[in-house]
Amino acid sequence: MSHLQKLNQKILNESQLLWELEACRIAGKKVVFTNGCFDILHKGHVSYLAAAADCGDVLVLGLNSDASVRRQGKGDDRPVNDFGARATVIAGLGYVDFVIQFDSDTPYDIIATLKPDVLVKGGDYDPAEADVNSKKYIVGRDVVLANNGEVKTIDLVAGFSTTGLINKLKK
Repeated sequence: MSHLQKLNQKILNESQLLWELEACRIAGKKVVFTNGCFDILHKGHVSYLAAAADCGDVLVLGLNSDASVRRQGKGDDRPVNDFGARATVIAGLGYVDFVIQFDSDTPYDIIATLKPDVLVKGGDYDPAEADVNSKKYIVGRDVVLANNGEVKTIDLVAGFSTTGLINKLKK
């Protein structure tokens, strides 16, 4: 099997991922979930995902669909890279075990389905925030905590953002 085929085997649909995670849990592995657009991969993304992977044994990345990215109001030119391109780049990171697409505005439904042991977001969120209307609230927090899981944040690398990178390239 080629390296590209192995990489593509990390990009799964919901039923495939549930089957894989069942095997991981039987083996006693801790499942970590995080999500995002990851439109143009940069140092901040790579550092964040490496730290997320350190929170458990298996890292699942929920990747926004193209339509979901557009609905976030990041600009008419977003996403720069379509889902297939973004998923392939993310799956190429050795510590990302699985990638799954979600089309909703938030990853709540996929978190509720997967029930990860650890939910991770960036340091601009607050794992203790319980107000769902707060910008610091971590979507899916209630599901993970109800299943005796953990909700964690990871410090962001200053000076790195996709929007900032796009603006820099436009100049």
